[in-house]
Amino acid sequence: MIVSLLASSLVMNSCLKDKVGLDWTDSLKGKMYAEVWKGGFLSMGLQPIPDSVTFKFLVNIATDQPPTEDITVTLAVSEEAMNAYNQAKGTAYQLYPYIDIVDKSLVIKAGTRNAYCHVKIWNAHLLDACDNFMAPIVIQSATGGVIPADPLNMGSRLMGLPISNPWAADYDVIGYRIRPGNAPEPVATTETLSTIDCKTVYKVGFGNYSAYNIRIEVTSETMVVGGVTCNKVIATPYDPGTGSDVGGMWDTWTGDAATPPAPPANPTDINYYNPVTKQFVLNCYYLSGAGNRIMYEILTRK
Repeated sequence: MIVSLLASSLVMNSCLKDKVGLDWTDSLKGKMYAEVWKGGFLSMGLQPIPDSVTFKFLVNIATDQPPTEDITVTLAVSEEAMNAYNQAKGTAYQLYPYIDIVDKSLVIKAGTRNAYCHVKIWNAHLLDACDNFMAPIVIQSATGGVIPADPLNMGSRLMGLPISNPWAADYDVIGYRIRPGNAPEPVATTETLSTIDCKTVYKVGFGNYSAYNIRIEVTSETMVVGGVTCNKVIATPYDPGTGSDVGGMWDTWTGDAATPPAPPANPTDINYYNPVTKQFVLNCYYLSGAGNRIMYEILTRK
């Protein structure tokens, strides 16, 4: 990417100051500044997976004439810049723990003004989606008398890295709904769990009854099921039309042993998420004048 008409753009649109407080909006004549093009804060969502993801940004030399010699720009992770941003904005970003600046020393060739810096991040699945993470990359130094811009302005890429809800996905669902006095009504389908917030998802339908939804909050409380440490969930049927809760969870399994899926070995092994099998096991009810409706489902991530 070649940035054209840079000087006039900065004169017209910028009120930025460099690190030592010199205002370059008046004139770029005889001056050179190292900046991140459209620098400062930006956000990029991450999926909760171990795979690496690479983002890039353009490092630019703001000057009235192209440099006559190669310029080496050094970049670094700066927790200090992140903390200053938090203080200025009232945010609570944490340093993303898995960062590799691929181009720590970036050479901008004589006669040109810019080059890309690439940054690799990985292991998003190991982090809590409810925390706020940042990869704060700043211009640390530059050769040839070039002045690095202020890290809280144009001298950085402060990349916010929100992590997507790890349970939002499509699931194969088997189970049933029971209306007292009637045979179990089976369910065997694919359903989507959609994001409410960083720890909560919802699905449409209570068994084969589509008028009610179920809100599922994955808690930090654990239980051991079949030797696996699982997260307890709070599953609440609700009316999507009004947003009102219409039921809750059973404390012990309630269902029909002759109808798939089979009941749990332990009657209390319900309402949890198994991170190994990637399954939700739910046993809920909603209130009805003719008797509580029962739902027992196992949701397996596709």
